[in-house]
Amino acid sequence: MFSAELLKLDLTPYKQMRLMGSYLELKAWPDVPLALESLKRAGLRLAVLSNATLEILDAGIRNSKIVGVFEQIIGTDKLRTYKPAPNAYQMAIDALGLRKEDILFVAFAGWDAAGAKSFVYATFWANRQNLPVERLGVSADGIGKDLNDLVGFVRAAQ
Repeated sequence: MFSAELLKLDLTPYKQMRLMGSYLELKAWPDVPLALESLKRAGLRLAVLSNATLEILDAGIRNSKIVGVFEQIIGTDKLRTYKPAPNAYQMAIDALGLRKEDILFVAFAGWDAAGAKSFVYATFWANRQNLPVERLGVSADGIGKDLNDLVGFVRAAQ
């Protein structure tokens, strides 16, 4: 609503419903299914930690035909908190039973990579839009253009 008001858009209730419904139609980028399968075959445990609701996440996973790839699907809305709050990142540790040091956090946004790194996760930023690195006092351990670059980053670290 803030963005609509800022841009002086007439976001009627019908348009708002259609806009929000579009979140249930999202699909992963084309490189995602094969990259995730490669990581899973390498023996890595895969999980999602997102500010999106479980309904949106489940729809995206189904739409992208990657059902069964993830061990855990974690929506921060469950705790009514959102990344980059530290308790949002803590949710992955709690759900997976891992130490911070055992998690590689993969972010789509620079702010999320910085938040995860500040939480002391190892981080990789899938910088699909080739954005400049945000100046938030920390940098991701790796940056690439997509999840194919992530696969290479993980292989190099093994």
